[in-house]
Amino acid sequence: MVSTATATATATAAAARPVTYHAVESRYAWLRLAVSVLLMTIGGAGMFSVPVALPAIEAEFALARGAASLPYTVTMIGFGFGGVLMGRLADRFGVLVPLVIGGVALGAGFVAAGMAPGLWAFCLAQGLLIGLLGTAATFSPLVADASQWFDRRRGIALAICMSGSYVGGAIWPPIIQHYIESVGWRQTYIGIGVFCLLTIVPLAWLLRPRPPALVIAPPVPGAAAQGSALPMGVRPRTAQALLCLAGLSCCVAMSMPQVHIVAYCADLGFGAARGAEMLAVMLGMGIVSRLVSGWISDRIGGLRTLLLGSVLQGIALLMFLPFDGLVSLYLVSAMFGLFQGGIVPSYALIVREHFPAAEAGTRVGMVLMATLFGMALGGWMSGAIFDLTGSYRAAFLNGIAWNALNLAIVLFLLSRVHAMRGRPGRA
Repeated sequence: MVSTATATATATAAAARPVTYHAVESRYAWLRLAVSVLLMTIGGAGMFSVPVALPAIEAEFALARGAASLPYTVTMIGFGFGGVLMGRLADRFGVLVPLVIGGVALGAGFVAAGMAPGLWAFCLAQGLLIGLLGTAATFSPLVADASQWFDRRRGIALAICMSGSYVGGAIWPPIIQHYIESVGWRQTYIGIGVFCLLTIVPLAWLLRPRPPALVIAPPVPGAAAQGSALPMGVRPRTAQALLCLAGLSCCVAMSMPQVHIVAYCADLGFGAARGAEMLAVMLGMGIVSRLVSGWISDRIGGLRTLLLGSVLQGIALLMFLPFDGLVSLYLVSAMFGLFQGGIVPSYALIVREHFPAAEAGTRVGMVLMATLFGMALGGWMSGAIFDLTGSYRAAFLNGIAWNALNLAIVLFLLSRVHAMRGRPGRA
């Protein structure tokens, strides 16, 4: 009788708890990944609207190039802090809660920005509503969620998920530019806000099931044992700090073409529309890069994939210096997108390979925040350098220098991993 009562009580308690009926790498996991890509694509409007609207905002508010770059900077800073905030909400309540908040915030943020009377009101809407509460909800929480639904194919799954930001980058710029030319940037912003509200909130409900129990992925070449006292051969805090610095530096370099290609083309006399097309080409090729890099990272590990991306991004940045013709800029933009798209997903995989799984959410959020701060710093810095020199050449050189710093950090960490592997007692 006691055992029967106990079994009944256990069954009742189990029935009362939310149960996940889907396994890792199941058909539902792939469907969920597709929805995540769609949500990230829509939410990417918050990140890619400002570079396209930069010339119109500069003219509307009578700004210098550096000041006109400020809305992008505050958006990315808000995006960075918001990733940690929304990640914690997702850990506690599931990914549905931050997504609903994000959909509402993006709707309100774009409408408020479209009605802003001046630069500071515009920056407030961009940084607080669009960056901190809006776009951030469609990035870090979805990346963390995807990592919990895959184990053997985690690298490619993360790459597919994060390609949503590049899909948004390929789709949004020409659409935004078309409507800016047709109805003006203010009406365009308001329309985007309504669209985000009507799409993100309904799609979020498809992600209500909580992820299954965390599964530890099998080791890959070059990865230290999870939970090692010395991840990548250095102290955990040092390893985290170096990853954050690497993420910041690579994205300072990455932001120069992404943020300023539209304005750069306008300055060269090609027009803002050609610049928006180049941005779309750049980010469209980034989708290919992310998928290929994800496939590669499942075989050689995140750190080596990051090294490959850093080298190739540096080469692409160098190509902007001698080539400024219309056709050559299209080709270099495509090359840049193809070379750098796999960099940011590598950081999430590196954390999963070299740190305890229980710390992954916080550590991934910190590194992704550093990459977003790098985008913010680089976007503003390139505009300020342009104001000082009257040319983007020095801005490209600045990006190349930051990329060299990223490369040096990655080479150092790889050397420490190799040294640790040579000492089995310390691995």
